[in-house]
Amino acid sequence: MLKFSKTLPVGLQLYSVRDFMEKDLPGTLKKVKTMGYDYVEPAGLCGVSAEEFKKALDEAGLKAICAHVPLAEMTADPDKVINDYGKVIGLKYIAIPYLAEGDRPGAENFEKVLDFIRSFGKKCADNGITLLYHNHDFEFVKMPDGRYGLDYMYETVDSSLLQTELDCCWVKVGGEDPAAYIRKYAGRCPVVHLKDYSGEKSSNMYNLIGMKETAKQTSTFEFRPVGYGKQDMPTILKAATESGAEYLVVEQDSPGEQTSLEAVEMSRKYLASLGF
Repeated sequence: MLKFSKTLPVGLQLYSVRDFMEKDLPGTLKKVKTMGYDYVEPAGLCGVSAEEFKKALDEAGLKAICAHVPLAEMTADPDKVINDYGKVIGLKYIAIPYLAEGDRPGAENFEKVLDFIRSFGKKCADNGITLLYHNHDFEFVKMPDGRYGLDYMYETVDSSLLQTELDCCWVKVGGEDPAAYIRKYAGRCPVVHLKDYSGEKSSNMYNLIGMKETAKQTSTFEFRPVGYGKQDMPTILKAATESGAEYLVVEQDSPGEQTSLEAVEMSRKYLASLGF
C-alpha cells in the first residue's frame, strides 16, 4: 500500500462519537486514545464545565487542538468562548461549524455574519487563537459576482482574521475536488477534515448530521469510515502534507453499519496503514 514520506498528526472530531460521549465522557475519551488518536476536536462540552472537560482530556492523555463552537454561542458571549476554549482547554483553533439557512452565502444576513467573523477573528487573534471556518456544501453557491460563497468569504475576510478547516466530503459533494481546494488554500488550511462517503448528493444528507432540514430519505448517501468510501484519500493526504496543514481530523457524522466507535477505529487503522 502507498506510503508517505511526510505525515501529519491525526485527531478525531468528537461529534463522531457523541452517542458514547453523552453516556460516558471519561471512558469514551480513553477509548479514543487507545485507538491511536492523540488529538481531538470537541463539539460542545457534553454538559460539563470547561475545567471538567480539560481534566477528562488530561486523564485520557489527549490534547484538544480545535473546537466546533456554534455561531450563536460565539455571538452571545464571545469572551466566554475564548476563556473556556482558549484559556481553560488551551485550544490553538476555534471553528465556526455550520451556518443556519438565513446566515449562509447569498442569504440576507450573510454580510452581517462576515462582519462578526472579522470582529471575533480579531478578538481570537488578540488571545493567541486562530478562527477557522468549517464548510459544508451550501457554500458552493455562486455569489452575484460569480465567485463561490466559500471563496467570497476567504477573499473578503483577511487571512489574519479567518482561516479554513476544509471538509473534504462537503467540498466533493459541492462539486469540487478536495485535494485541489486544499492546494488552493495552501498556507491558510491548518486543519483538514477527512470524511468519506458513498452515494450522491441528496435531500437526506443533513438528516444524517443531526440537522434534520428535511424529512425525506430518498437516496443512498451514507457517511463511511475514512478509506471505505468514494474519496481519493491518498491524493487528499498528499495535498494536505504538501500545503502546510498542521493536523488531520477524522469526522464521521453518522456511523452507518458500525457503531460510532467502531467506525472511527476503522478510520484510524486505515490512516495508520498509510503511515499516519
